[in-house]
Amino acid sequence: MEEQPMPTKKHLVQRCLLTLLLIGLLVPVRAEQSENTWDKVVFHVDDTRTARWALMLARSYLDDVPTAKIVFVAYGPGVDFLLEDAMDRDDKPYDYVSQGLTERGVDFRVCAATLAAREIDKKKLLKEVKIVPSGISEIARLQVKDGFAYLKP
Repeated sequence: MEEQPMPTKKHLVQRCLLTLLLIGLLVPVRAEQSENTWDKVVFHVDDTRTARWALMLARSYLDDVPTAKIVFVAYGPGVDFLLEDAMDRDDKPYDYVSQGLTERGVDFRVCAATLAAREIDKKKLLKEVKIVPSGISEIARLQVKDGFAYLKP
């Protein structure tokens, strides 16, 4: 009988990810859903280059569904648009758009682990931003426990 070589760490990680993907596809997720199942949305922002587009989509979504609950969760380079004086590539500030969305009930959350890893002082965040321990865990929690739809522009 031929001896099988030991799987490498890379192969083990790939197998784990594939298993998790299959579980996610095969096991239905049951979350408490409101009467309108599409009235709760989480926007995943991990790159500031897509932030302007995400903000525009959120505004459009609220125009269509004024009672919608929208949450932005940012981590990694995606937190940059929620810093004071942040500008997009056209030198337009992000703050007035995010503040306008906050007035319409939108929440903005950033990952504490990202802030620590990138050594970003929380005082540099816009005042409407809330800090959560983990951005990716927050997205998963909102989807699974709270029934939010997931959007990644």
